[in-house]
Amino acid sequence: MQQVLASAWALLLGMGMLMIGNGLQGTLLGVRGEIEGFTTLQMSFVMSAYFVGFLGGSKLAPEMIRRVGHVRVFAALASFISAVMILYPTFTDPVAWALGRVVIGFCFSGVYVTAESWLNNASNNENRGKALSLYMIVQMAGVVSAQAMMLLGDPAGYDTFVLASVLVSVSFAPILLSISPTPAFDTTKPMSLRKLMDTSPLGCVGMFLMGSVFSAQFGMSAVYGAKVGLSVPQISGFVATFYVGALILQYPLGWMSDRMDRRLLILMVAAVAGVGAVLGMVLGGYYVMLLVAAFVVGGMTNPLYSLLIAHTNDYLEHDDMAAASGGLIFINGLGAIAGPLITGWLMGDGVFGPPGFFVLMAGLLFALAAYALYRTTQRPAVPVEDTGSYTPVSPSSTQVAVEVAQEYAIEAEQEAQEENDAA
Repeated sequence: MQQVLASAWALLLGMGMLMIGNGLQGTLLGVRGEIEGFTTLQMSFVMSAYFVGFLGGSKLAPEMIRRVGHVRVFAALASFISAVMILYPTFTDPVAWALGRVVIGFCFSGVYVTAESWLNNASNNENRGKALSLYMIVQMAGVVSAQAMMLLGDPAGYDTFVLASVLVSVSFAPILLSISPTPAFDTTKPMSLRKLMDTSPLGCVGMFLMGSVFSAQFGMSAVYGAKVGLSVPQISGFVATFYVGALILQYPLGWMSDRMDRRLLILMVAAVAGVGAVLGMVLGGYYVMLLVAAFVVGGMTNPLYSLLIAHTNDYLEHDDMAAASGGLIFINGLGAIAGPLITGWLMGDGVFGPPGFFVLMAGLLFALAAYALYRTTQRPAVPVEDTGSYTPVSPSSTQVAVEVAQEYAIEAEQEAQEENDAA
């Protein structure tokens, strides 16, 4: 771990500040939208727009990096992010905000691609797993810290938007001033979606459903809090609890993943998360129970992302794992675009109202649990000793991080095989 920190501390520090800025603007818009009188459906389009931009950026950013290089792409996208965050309170219109979110989603996707390729370059076979874990922890901790920043200014004014813009601007200084080598950049051509679906139906269906769940959490949790009348500190605590749960439960579930049939674990985790969503739907009027629901849902669903990737890898040859990552990210991105839109409709006055936030997640999670149960009847489980290693990956990561995680899983499997052969 010390070796990772020594080689990538500037990158991790910059990414932490960047995640604070990103987490802050998401929550801030949800609260400010309620102040401005935007409808839930309008806010759902605003929040969904981020994932439209993010999916587009994941496709176009690699080509931009190949054409002009990491540093130029990094700096250019940073300036756009900072500018849009300043413009939000100036143009308080849902259409303007949606366009801004498309730009910010695109830019953050490109920034993540660049940062993750640098992180891969700064690590080696011995510490790559630790580097990925530390990167995920920094991402989650950044979003949690962002919620505390909500208390430093008035959401109805400009101060908090300026703070988010400054954090993003400053975050690039340690990265650009300390990282001298420009890493080689290459991504693998994605596997066809048909082949990926034939290889791992549960992985594909699960990634689509989880995309909707994650985007609802990231985009609509603050909107939900504002609609039910929570105070700004309460909204901050509610949003943060999703990610606190993810940080605490990621590694215990990862440990279980390497010791049992992953389909059964996916089934159990999805079912428990669904129960947590029902708890929030029924008892959301009690703030403590709302926090319990957020902890359970966030703590269970975030590891599901890595579980589904690990499960898909169990049915792939080593040479196909990197190619599969692009397809999985694309499927997840499609689900992410749909998540806030469906949530906004369900939260409408004529449907479920604010509890619709939990209705969507409960429905998707129980659907995943049911499909996982069905898949256990369709083919035998991969023996535990033949499964690859579980590697934690954040749902906000790009194809680069997923490819790196899969490379690490291959290396870990090969090392374990060599040890067994030697014994």
